[in-house]
Order: sequence, then structure tokens, then C-alpha cells
Amino acid sequence: MDLSQFTQAFFVEAVELLAEMEQLLLELDVASPDAEQLNAIFRAAHSIKGGAATFGFTALTDTTHLLETLLDRARHGQLNLSAPMIDAFLETKDALQEQLTAYQAGKEPEPERVAHICAVLQQLALENGAAEGASAHTPALAPAPVAAKPAPAEPVPAGALRVRFSRLSDSECDLLADELGNLGKLLSRTRAGDQLTVMLETTCSPDDIIAVCCFVIDESQIEITQITHDAEAPEAAASVAEAPAAAIAESVQAAAPKSAPAAGAPAAANAKESSSIRVDVEKVDQLINLVGELVITQSMLTQAATMLDPVAYERFLSGLGHLERNARDLQESVMSIRMMPMDYVFSRFPRVIRDVSAKLGKQVRLDTYGKETELDKGLIERIVDPLTHLVRNSLDHGIETPEQRLAKGKDATGQLLLSAQHHGGNIVIEVSDDGAGLHRGKILAKARQQGLAVSDSMPDDEVWQLIFAPGFSTAEQVTDISGRGVGMDVVKRNIQEMGGHVEISSREGRGTTTRIVLPLTLAILNGMSVKVGEEAYILPLSYVIESLQPLAEHLHSITADGHVIKVRGEYLPLIELHRVFDVAGAQTNPTQGILVIVQADDARFALLVDELLGQHQVVVKNLETNYRKVPGISAATILGDGSVAFIIDVGAMPRIQRAQAISAAALAGASRMDAIAA
Repeated sequence: MDLSQFTQAFFVEAVELLAEMEQLLLELDVASPDAEQLNAIFRAAHSIKGGAATFGFTALTDTTHLLETLLDRARHGQLNLSAPMIDAFLETKDALQEQLTAYQAGKEPEPERVAHICAVLQQLALENGAAEGASAHTPALAPAPVAAKPAPAEPVPAGALRVRFSRLSDSECDLLADELGNLGKLLSRTRAGDQLTVMLETTCSPDDIIAVCCFVIDESQIEITQITHDAEAPEAAASVAEAPAAAIAESVQAAAPKSAPAAGAPAAANAKESSSIRVDVEKVDQLINLVGELVITQSMLTQAATMLDPVAYERFLSGLGHLERNARDLQESVMSIRMMPMDYVFSRFPRVIRDVSAKLGKQVRLDTYGKETELDKGLIERIVDPLTHLVRNSLDHGIETPEQRLAKGKDATGQLLLSAQHHGGNIVIEVSDDGAGLHRGKILAKARQQGLAVSDSMPDDEVWQLIFAPGFSTAEQVTDISGRGVGMDVVKRNIQEMGGHVEISSREGRGTTTRIVLPLTLAILNGMSVKVGEEAYILPLSYVIESLQPLAEHLHSITADGHVIKVRGEYLPLIELHRVFDVAGAQTNPTQGILVIVQADDARFALLVDELLGQHQVVVKNLETNYRKVPGISAATILGDGSVAFIIDVGAMPRIQRAQAISAAALAGASRMDAIAA
């Protein structure tokens, strides 16, 4: 049987099982381990082993087999867990992840790495009296010779499971029987043609058994029935031998309880039907794109309908209104498919905190809030690295050692809080610690040393933003955790590329909070359309504060081409969009145009436009995919009249204006030199 078509499903399942295993290991109380947690960890390892063996992933099979042996002894009380042992199990999890990645790329895992982790597990087994090789609880399942006469029937305890497989090959029969033997005590095994019936005494649920077996066969080939009363098991007469089909059928009928489902039932009696399906992300993205095109078409129809007589075309316009509402609901429903809970990100950090805090000799407690808050899959994957850097910074620079905390009157264990919540059309993610906080004096001194323009009168918010400057670090010593002066600028840049921004608040000696504000999705944008000359642009509403028409006395010139506007006592830089994008025929007099006040990266400034066209949701189209990157433009969209409008990269506007000013000054200087030379 060609199993290559199922490998991707195995990889996805295995990654999920490894994540579950890591979480359970971190939660496990070493002194008094919970039996259900140990069983769940064992089942995860066993399921991965079964799938790896099926697909011929030898290194993965060998490693999980050694891990499974130790876990099996632990769950049966034959091995005492310890903190170093949990460390070894977590290291094994990392090694298994590496092996999966290698196999997924079509490569073999590094032999040295495989040999190292297997040696670690074998040493643990030897130190704790585990037999090298198979688990002590793995029953021998080699076929025995056919008995001349039936063996005495073995009682089947209530609660045991009858697992019946159909449409099996010979190799599948042996493999499935071996796997079930690892899940509990095999009471009997009988074969009739392409059918296999196994009586199993186990603590595993039918769902667990199906999950393991589905790596080999389809769920429709499995039928599970629970024995509700003590019964004799005629199947045991044949032991593990091959028995005549007629005799097997008769014995199965005799042992089956009255409540057993009829032969050929498509699913297990106690198995829960799956409430979800796996869909390739590309298919979801294609669906989202098609819905976006539908919304654009609906917008075109709505705009064209504004020219119609509302009385004569009442029914048509009413139907168009229904279409608009349905299109919006469809768009929201499809977008929700890509939404994932923040727990996908937060669940990674218990391991990070455990490893880093142990390395630093610190005690840290992780609290999370808002794990169920949802964010677009594309964003949630890109936020992992910035959050990891912020968490490591809090552990290294923020939270003090137990001795330092006790000397300051704090609890010896520091607190790190990860939270997420929706705020309007955005999601706000916070990383907070109760550590030493940021040192204003050190930051200003370092900024001056690096030649940054700073002053002692700067407000705290501006001082804290200095730590995002490239190469900025106040760490007294470089560590392998952080402190090399790289990373924070990358964090800020990555978040800006996602359409978000970063805010910091801190109190010296009390702790620091880093706040990340992101749009919920990059596929749909709430925007304000503005006109500059004959061109239409979209300003993301998340940046817009207000709009106004200025008076002449509120405008002040600072250079020949540079102006500021005074708004309620605050002077804001004025950026003329027609200059930035070289738009002909645009309004050049600010008092005759409209100023849109925006905020990006804790800086406020005014954008000069000709007029405001309205507010609406737009479907975002990637400009680089369809054309190329354009400075000052983050993406594009299609308006109701079919025309293309560019979405402005608001955060890039001050940077582009400065670059244009420097270029203009250089050009003017060159012209003067040419004139002098002439």
C-alpha cells in the first residue's frame, strides 16, 4: 500500500502531539505526577512511534520507542520521576521536532544528534532499571502455532474493548495487533479473512485507539464495542493463532453483547464524530480572495445603481441591498476561518521561561490572559519571533534574581504576564513584568554616547522608544540570552510591517509593559479614501485621529518647503502628499485643502489632501506580488468604480519626507556649485 499520500497528515498530527507532550511535561508535578497526564504523554509518544514505523522513519521510531519505554514505566509506578528526567524528556521532544523537520524536508536526521538523544534515554533506562529495548509492559505478539484443541476461554472483564478491523492486509493485521498490545493488555486476537478482532483491556479511550490506528487504516475500517458485563472470550481459544472463519464467526457471535452494533457499522459505538476538518491554507486563501472579488463586484454594482431612479428600480435596489449585506456576512465568515486563538502563541512560552530562567538562576511565574482571543493566521505566525525576543528581554534584563528581589522587599518569584484582547478593529498584546523597570538615566546616557539627539526634558514615552534604535543596549555584559544590542529594532520593524506599532510604559523598580497593537487581519482594512489631484488613496483608519481645514495663522514655515501646523497648542509636521507621490494638479495651498491628523510610532503629523471621499472597508491586494514595492505604499485595493487605489504606508511618510528634503538640498547644493564653476 502506498502511504506517501498520508505523510503530510502524519507530520501535522505529530507536531500537535509534540506540542501537547511539551505542555503536559511542563505542567507535571514531579513529586506527585497525575496518572491521566502521564497516560496522555505516553499516548502522544506512542502515537508518533506508530506513525513513524508505518512510514519507515527509522530514527523517529527508535527515539520514540526509547522514550515510550521510560514513560510506560513511569505511568505504572515503576520509575520515579525527577527534574533532570523531565529535562531529558523535553530535550527528547526538541530532538523529535528536529527529526520531523528533517523527514518533512525529505532528508534524514543528523546521525550524531539521533545517537546523542538515544544515548541519553538509554542511560536513563539503565539508571532506573528499565530493560534495554522494549517496555516491560509490551506483550509478546508473535503468532503461536495453531493449538490442536481450543484453549480454555479467558474471562473478559467489564469495561474491556472489542476492537474489530475490516478490509486488512496481512501486514496491517500484524502492525495493528502490535500497536494495540502497546496500549493495554491483549486478551485475545482472532483473524477471519481480511477481518481482525481483538479483545483489549486498557485505560485508553476509543478515541485514543482510533487516533493510533488511523495512521495505518481509515476510521471506517474500525469498530469498537465496550464489554458491559463479565463474559467468557471464545476468541481466546484461538489465542493469537489463525482460526477457521466459521469458528471465529461463531465465537464472536457468542461473545457479543446484545447492545453491540450490527456488523458493518461504519463507526465505533463510543467514538465521537470529528467536529472539524483539515483544509490546506492555500485553499482558504483562495476562497478569501474569491470572496474579496465578490465584494468588489458588489461594490461596483452598488456604485452603478446610484444613477438609477429609486422609484422605478425599487425591487432591484432592494435586492442589491440584500446582496450587500450577504456579501459582508460571507466575507466576515470566511475571514473567521483564518482566525486562530492566541493560545497558539502563548503555549510556546512556558518552555522558554522554564529554560531561560533556570539558566539565569531566576524564579519566574508565567500568567496568561486572553488566550482565546483570535488573530489572523498570517499575523499570528509572524508575531511569534517578536514576542519571543520581548519575553527573553524581560527574563534577562527585567526580572531580578531571587536575592535581589528579596532585598527590594519583593517576592522571590518574579511575574511575567502575557495578555491579548480586542480593542476596536485591533488586537492589543502585552508583555509585562514586575522587574527592575527601565533606567531613564542609563538610556539617555547611552543615547548621547551613540550620537542620538536627546534632552533631559524628553517625556518618558519618548525616552523608552530610544531602546528601539539600531544597536542600542544598556546591558553591562553580553549574554547568550540577550544584550548584544540587536533585536529590539528588528522587533519594531517587524511589527510595523504587520501594520502595527509598539508602545512601552515602565516604572523604575516596578516593572515594564510592552504593548503591541496590531490589526486583526491583513486581508480587510477599514480605510478612509482621500483625493489628491485626480488620484484616490486609502488611509488606514487605525492611524487617523481627526481631519480639519486649517487657518492661515495656524501654519508656520520652518524651511522654504517645510511647514508645521499648530493644533490645540501642539506643533505638528505637515506632509504634503502631492509632493511625496509627485501628483500633478493637486491642491498646494493648505488652507484650501484638508489636513488629516494621523499618529504612527508615537509621532503625530498632518497629511495634506484635496478632499475626503468617505470611509469603507477595502479588500487588500498585495502590491509586491502583482507589481513591485513602491515607497510609501503598503498595498492596493480596487474601488467600486473599478479603479485601483493605493493604500498609504502612514508610518513611512516622515521618513520619505526627510529623504526627499535631503535629496532636494543636495540637488540645490550641486546646482550652486555648477553655477559657481560656470
